[in-house]
Amino acid sequence: MDLTYTEEERDFRARLREWLGKVLPELPAKPSPDDWPGRRAYDLGWQRRLYDAGYAGLHWPVDAGGRGATPTQHLIFLEETERAGAPYVGANFVGLLHAGPTIAAEGTAEQRARWLPPVLRGDEVWCQGFSEPDAGSDLASLRTRAVRDGDEYVITGSKIWTSHAEVADWCELLVRTDAISAAAPKHRGISWLAMPMDAPGVTVRPLRTLAGSTEFAEMFLDGVRVPVANRVGAENDGWRVTMVTLSFERGTAFVGEVVACRRTLGELARRARANGRWDDPVLRRRLGRLHGEFGALWRLTQWNVSESERSGGVPGIGGSVFKLAYSHARQELYEVAAQVLGADSLVMEEEWVLDRLSSLSYTIAAGTSQIQRNIVAERILGLPKGR
Repeated sequence: MDLTYTEEERDFRARLREWLGKVLPELPAKPSPDDWPGRRAYDLGWQRRLYDAGYAGLHWPVDAGGRGATPTQHLIFLEETERAGAPYVGANFVGLLHAGPTIAAEGTAEQRARWLPPVLRGDEVWCQGFSEPDAGSDLASLRTRAVRDGDEYVITGSKIWTSHAEVADWCELLVRTDAISAAAPKHRGISWLAMPMDAPGVTVRPLRTLAGSTEFAEMFLDGVRVPVANRVGAENDGWRVTMVTLSFERGTAFVGEVVACRRTLGELARRARANGRWDDPVLRRRLGRLHGEFGALWRLTQWNVSESERSGGVPGIGGSVFKLAYSHARQELYEVAAQVLGADSLVMEEEWVLDRLSSLSYTIAAGTSQIQRNIVAERILGLPKGR
């Protein structure tokens, strides 16, 4: 197996590095974390720059509007943008990293043509409407109802932890189109819809996190009408489509963050040397072990991206292995950051403090660690299901 970069890949890296060096100094100042309209405009502006330069949708197939880049080029893009300190996807997270890829994999030609180009161009933002107050980890228990009325569904219910709902144009929404019955598994009867956020009957109430931000919201749906044409996949087949969405969310959506964590690890080591905490052998061992863990996670990331390419663009269940390991490694990384900062770890304005608070959510978001362990045990190791 040849693990060296090809001449084409080296040229791709050089061109990308040159472009980043030119465009990043031209970017406007980053808006305040509380300025969501400003953050939306900033994130969409960066996406448009990527699109115009030919770097948008590298990991999307050509027939979905993507660039059809190789897995190695995709990984080079992540490495170079993170190394250069380029903006993250931000408010574009849901559309670019799991709603868009899901529509690319499961949508009709008409649905692809309608929804994918605006995501890639930076024209529209998506949010995720999956979890409910009584259906979080047990997502199949969701009760938001969609009743068929001719060519429309009439939707009633509520969602919680709806990512970026306050600035979104569309929502990837899970609804129950067939009631839960004792005769059928509860995951049957679910459908995956694209819902316009400006539809009458949609109410969004932002939720403030521990870190003080409001990237999540609760959403109330009161008789919202959504065209049947907005359903991705067959009616009552939404659970299968959802597994495609979750495979993107767990398998490849976090890959850029692994690169960021590896950079942060190096910065922590430099800070520890500067403030004298490097003399602590326990701290040095933790940093060394994390260096090994994130190195292994990057190799797993490379495997997942390559495996996704071989399986038609949809990541496999190995994403659960990655999600489980990454969530805990990220939490430990920022616990070590607190150790390096010492008393400054209590100062909200200090570097890495907000990251430490947000890291607490990673063992819950995109499927709890308990759920990931069940998936690994049952689907990979073949262990019997719990009773």
